[in-house]
Amino acid sequence: MNWIYDPWPWYVSGPLIALTMFILLFVGKQFGMSSNLRTLCSAAGAGRKSDFFKFNWKEERWNLTVMLGAFLGGFIASQYLSDNTVTIAEDVVAKLQSYGIQSAGNEYLPSELFSLENLSDPKILLILIIGGFLVGFGARYAGGCTSGHAISGLSNLQLPSLIAVIGFFAGGLIMIHLIFPLIFA
Repeated sequence: MNWIYDPWPWYVSGPLIALTMFILLFVGKQFGMSSNLRTLCSAAGAGRKSDFFKFNWKEERWNLTVMLGAFLGGFIASQYLSDNTVTIAEDVVAKLQSYGIQSAGNEYLPSELFSLENLSDPKILLILIIGGFLVGFGARYAGGCTSGHAISGLSNLQLPSLIAVIGFFAGGLIMIHLIFPLIFA
């Protein structure tokens, strides 16, 4: 079982992702996590309040299976198939610790941002609210999330997905190199 605890190499995980995408393309489906949330909202009756959610969600209910599988798979992997060791490059840990994030390298989610005690700090709460809004707005404005564009859209050779992925990477680089140091300086 030790082989399952370690990260899988690209030459195993890459072809598995490609095989999944081929199967989805073959059956006429597209993958994307934001589509799952739209389907869930439609199933819950959001179509009564917004035209965006007015569609036959039953045709897309397979999306709900993907979302459930992501939750269950994540739970099973974290509880039973992982030794819960956080591996981050030492230079990244040092950089994050210079910003005051001392839990870097010890936790998946830094307690300096995500612990319940820190939710009473207005600065941290504002960062989380603005970040959540930007991610949600960006996914909707781009017509999908990073996984939908980078995996499904690029495999369909869609130019809008290529543009979105370039934007995601550029935004991430700007955030981590320019904005992140200003927030935590």
